[in-house]
Amino acid sequence: MYQLSSCNTCKRIIGELGDQPDLEISNIKEEKITAKELDHMATLAGSYEALFSRRAMKYRSMGLADQELSEEDYRRLILEEYTFLKRPVTIVGDQIFIGSAKKSVAGTKAALAE
Repeated sequence: MYQLSSCNTCKRIIGELGDQPDLEISNIKEEKITAKELDHMATLAGSYEALFSRRAMKYRSMGLADQELSEEDYRRLILEEYTFLKRPVTIVGDQIFIGSAKKSVAGTKAALAE
């Protein structure tokens, strides 16, 4: 699971998942996402845009809301600034669960229970 340890939503989701001794949790602020990790996530998700958070404070402050971004832009921005990763991102086998929507959290729980 790629998450931010200071994020209350991530903390809540980790709590909801319960004891998961096999779940490796990575704090993206301390352990930067590598290009290889991000490329793998994008392959599973279908795009870099699916991994991109438009809720990040820098999204508006950098004027990105007024620009048309390409897949390469999304990739570059996520690699440059950890806050642009929609979180948490959990990978279980060949499945990826992105963000905090109920459906994503339920999918993560189900996949971890298998």
